[in-house]
Amino acid sequence: MADKIRIAIAEDFQLLCDDLCEFINQQSDMTVVGTAHSKQEILRLSDQAECDIILMDIEMETLHSGIEAAEIIRDKKRDQKIIYLTAHDTEEMILTAMGTGAVDYVVKGQDYEEILRHIRAAYRGEPIMEVNIQQKVIKEYSRLRRSERSLLFFINSIAQLTPAERQLIQLLLKGKSASEIAEIRCVELVTVKTQIKSLLRKFQCRRTKEIVTLINELNIGYLF
Repeated sequence: MADKIRIAIAEDFQLLCDDLCEFINQQSDMTVVGTAHSKQEILRLSDQAECDIILMDIEMETLHSGIEAAEIIRDKKRDQKIIYLTAHDTEEMILTAMGTGAVDYVVKGQDYEEILRHIRAAYRGEPIMEVNIQQKVIKEYSRLRRSERSLLFFINSIAQLTPAERQLIQLLLKGKSASEIAEIRCVELVTVKTQIKSLLRKFQCRRTKEIVTLINELNIGYLF
């Protein structure tokens, strides 16, 4: 093909960097435009060289150097696609890294032909994330969607609360029992239990513990 895929490599392990560089340059459709071994070096290379794909190691001089570099490149060079090539495969690291707008995430240990396949797919605009990486990203996306729906539901439910019910939630968030709440508010226990039933109905929960847990998970305790 006439136009080669221009690749920059950010990798602080010199031997691996050299091997990757040599192998990629042997491909008829690819060329390495430069290599970097730190955050600052890949930022300079990204600015100075015309590249289509950046193979980005995550841990270089610090644990998150590659992620920090990717965030800066994302805001300055949106045409440069980032593929993480890293030894880290924890869910937390994957989600943090993919949050920078990278197009793919490859765990080291793959043979070089597989890495080439990921590069070509990303260049075509059809990234092929590994199945285990996809599953972790999709799981987090689903969790966020559920949280978003829960938050909207809670906001709508909160709007229907009476002042007494708001005060009741405040006390529940402090870990108070129904009998303690009755004593604090100087009302009969049956009154508190009636208000609790109303709360459970409005929030579609079976126990007050569920309401408290959801409020804490959504981090909206300040609304009360």
